[in-house]
Amino acid sequence: MLLEALLIFLAQLLYVPIFTLRTIMMVKSQKGKASGLGILEGMIYVVAIGIVLSDLSNYYNMGAYALGFGVGLYLGALIEEKLAIGYVSIEANIPRKNQELINRLREVGFSVSTSSVEGIDADRYLLYCTSRRDREKEFYRLIDQYEEKAFVASYEPRNFKGGYITKGMKKRRELFLKKRREKQESA
Repeated sequence: MLLEALLIFLAQLLYVPIFTLRTIMMVKSQKGKASGLGILEGMIYVVAIGIVLSDLSNYYNMGAYALGFGVGLYLGALIEEKLAIGYVSIEANIPRKNQELINRLREVGFSVSTSSVEGIDADRYLLYCTSRRDREKEFYRLIDQYEEKAFVASYEPRNFKGGYITKGMKKRRELFLKKRREKQESA
């Protein structure tokens, strides 16, 4: 009796994180990965729910199913956070043009586009960046180091076209560092 409950609990610990990742893959238009995870998810679900439904008077099994579902959701969220699948667009609204910050962001490989904008009572400066999601926290740390009063917002783009996001990030960093060295040598 308790062995079945443990099996159900463990099945849920597998099923729910896979369900979470499959959903994310679907949202991010990664159909092949989503369907592969869906097959695995379906197999685990059928086994676990089959055991629960075979004896509806066994409250241990039902409790293990519910507890496994809750813990599985938590694990799925942790896994997704660690994987940080996809890209993020980040806007940093800063009080003034901070060339040191812009240079540092480019130096570490972030794409940065800039523009002057009108704030409610003063002109401001806006930095636009699109990067892999696993670098979002790094971007925020850099902003905090150089501009404590920045307003920063991030969005997950579903699709994008053009730019240098994938191959160009490394090339862009190398080009930026080369230009900077040349500028320093000529000064």
